[in-house]
Amino acid sequence: MKMKKIFLYIAIAAFAVACKPELDEFVPSKGDADFSRFVSLGNSITAGYMDGALYKTGQEFAYPNILSKQFKLVGGGDFAQPVVNSEIGVLPGKMILGFKTDCAGVTALSPLLQTGTLDGSNVSYTVNNLGVPGAKSFHLLTPGYGSLNPYYKRFATNLTTSKVIDEVSKVNPSFFTLWIGNNDVLTYATSGGAMDSITNPAAYQAYMTNIIAALKANGAKGAVATIPDITSIPFFTSVPYNALVLKDINQVNALNAAYHPVNAVLQSFGLDTLAFRLGANAFVIEDPSSPLPAPYKFRQIKSTELITLTVPRDSISCKGWGSQKPIPHRYVLDNAEINAVKSAVSSYNATIASLANANGLALVDINKYFNDAKTGIYFDGIKFSSAFITGGLFSLDGVHPSSRGQAILANYFIKAINAKYNAQIPFVNINDYPGLKFP
Repeated sequence: MKMKKIFLYIAIAAFAVACKPELDEFVPSKGDADFSRFVSLGNSITAGYMDGALYKTGQEFAYPNILSKQFKLVGGGDFAQPVVNSEIGVLPGKMILGFKTDCAGVTALSPLLQTGTLDGSNVSYTVNNLGVPGAKSFHLLTPGYGSLNPYYKRFATNLTTSKVIDEVSKVNPSFFTLWIGNNDVLTYATSGGAMDSITNPAAYQAYMTNIIAALKANGAKGAVATIPDITSIPFFTSVPYNALVLKDINQVNALNAAYHPVNAVLQSFGLDTLAFRLGANAFVIEDPSSPLPAPYKFRQIKSTELITLTVPRDSISCKGWGSQKPIPHRYVLDNAEINAVKSAVSSYNATIASLANANGLALVDINKYFNDAKTGIYFDGIKFSSAFITGGLFSLDGVHPSSRGQAILANYFIKAINAKYNAQIPFVNINDYPGLKFP
């Protein structure tokens, strides 16, 4: 009887071993690519700009620098950045999170300007991170751009003759990433369409064709990223169109009475009139496109239009902006301007996808990922979204990713690179990177 039991135990053990699932061991591999000489070309996000500045710690968390560490696991080489030796940055603008008391005496958590010593030094060594804050697509091809851009100035070979794209040949890359075109629409959008212009899509296609040709000159492989929709970033989504909250019926009546003569003029032109009620109301904004004469070029904002994060909150709280006085147009992106930006971005992304396909490059669809972030995305058990401050993806300027956002970008690049080049580059653990620092 004992012998039968022994045989039974052996049979059960053998069955358990036979049924144990086999897990494929993940072995890092470069696949069909060579990461020994890596160059990253782009603008401020590529450089590691965050919280309104290009500063030392932010630069260390730039997605290309994160990528370079993962590439080292599959034969990647050293990755030099034009190091910023200041936690304040190259130019003023660095923000930290703190408490601010507004004109109405209300204290709340808010981004505050951080002061300190800036880094005005230049670097003389060859760099692999060619991200230039403020650069548009054509700037990468512009001779002497170092004399115009203080960030490129720091590592330009020659201020009067060199082009950013010229710096690529100094590395002779075996692999590259390219993400350029955000500023071709962003500087127009962040000024409410009041400054700058959108790069012509046909011209953008020509610039991108030349840039990719230069990057691939010696047979390098690479990855290129799409341009995100501006409505997916908190700079344009944090101030609700109807944040004019009226709690006093006397104030409501006073505003309706004050705008009564204006409404008579608006009605004569067949235009929407202004109306106020208790609760949430649409802000009053300037409207340069209005057919009315100068004193009447304003209206209430539509729910589909956007107010920028930079609108002065004290002016709204204590100076009647958005109610008694229209919010200046430079803080507003109207429907026509939004459509112009969206049309350009759509065209740019079609160009990027076409060139990636024609040149055998990995395509990183950042536009899709940023849109997904509107409702929330999960990484390493943490939910991230595009909500300002609380979402975790964006830094305090509402445009550039946080350190964790940069790490997520690195993973998106890795995912596309692995798929395109049959590589097995390990993903980044997002929890290894710090979130926003609260006071």
